[in-house]
Amino acid sequence: MKNIVLIGMPGCGKSTVGVVLAKILGYRFLDTDLLIQEQENRMLSEIIGQEGLDGFEAIENRVIASVSVQKTVIATGGSAVYGKQAMEHLKHIGIVVYLKLPYPVIKRRLGNLAKRGVAIRQGQTLKDLYEERVPLYETYADIIVEENRMTVAQTALMIRERVEEYDYKQGQ
Repeated sequence: MKNIVLIGMPGCGKSTVGVVLAKILGYRFLDTDLLIQEQENRMLSEIIGQEGLDGFEAIENRVIASVSVQKTVIATGGSAVYGKQAMEHLKHIGIVVYLKLPYPVIKRRLGNLAKRGVAIRQGQTLKDLYEERVPLYETYADIIVEENRMTVAQTALMIRERVEEYDYKQGQ
């Protein structure tokens, strides 16, 4: 199996599910938000504050496009889908899984957006952001996992099952 790349809205559980999935598969785990912070030596909120959203997205695109790993579960930031190079690179090195949750669940999980470091434009609502990103997630996804009402473990096992089916259909 190749890398498994998790995409989706902030609060959908990419990092939480990703760690469990990596343990189940015996893979490494990589959180691209943490990688960005490490390479930039700044918190995401500091990068957004200093560089603006466009600057942050350019940095995110560059960092993700340079990721070189194998047998790794990669959890991306919710805004990774804005980076064309990053997403093409991730599709090349892995199977992209969209963790899909309905908007009301995302809204409830996120709470305070500022504290969460969500990349949202001035005047944009969470609902606007959700509606803007969902088509991008669906476009880049090789697999969509509707995780509503599933536990973290159930979601991880479902991803493993769906990735195995996908690999089989791809003739790997």
